[in-house]
Amino acid sequence: MKNPEHRPWRVLDSEYLIRRPWCTVRRDSVQLPTGVVVPEWYVFEFSNWVNVIAITREGEFVMISQYRHGVRETRYELVAGGCEPGETAEQSARRELLEEAGYGGGVWREFMRVAPNPSNQNNYTYTFLATDVERVSEQQTEASEDIQVHLMSRDEVRSLLENEQIIQCLNVAPLWRYFAENTQ
Repeated sequence: MKNPEHRPWRVLDSEYLIRRPWCTVRRDSVQLPTGVVVPEWYVFEFSNWVNVIAITREGEFVMISQYRHGVRETRYELVAGGCEPGETAEQSARRELLEEAGYGGGVWREFMRVAPNPSNQNNYTYTFLATDVERVSEQQTEASEDIQVHLMSRDEVRSLLENEQIIQCLNVAPLWRYFAENTQ
């Protein structure tokens, strides 16, 4: 199937409203191909993100749990984080797995790429599948992180998905795809 016709919007004006390390917001005035002018379209600029589906040599999934202030809940998640300037997505994923869980090594491959919200966000999230990982160090979390590491069986992770205990959509999509492709 061929790609749809590319119909970009024309940016008439652009202004940054806030520029902070974790929050950059831009207001654009745009003109659609139809001629309609939208005077305020807000774009959230983020660095690319990474997720890691990490599985140990013993077949256990390396999961984490942490409090998420936006929804005010503590839930299970994949190891994830932002890409630092100058890093490839894989370098970021390897760094995050080491920092957040203390795991490394193994066999790595890019599993999928999604756009979290292409309507008003400018970034992608890359998910990597890392198999045969092992514990290589202690966690190296940042001051703003309070992360618990959990080793879970395949059935436990699938049960968390089925019972909506993993709610981070950027984790849910790759995990469901993983289970669809690995039905053993």
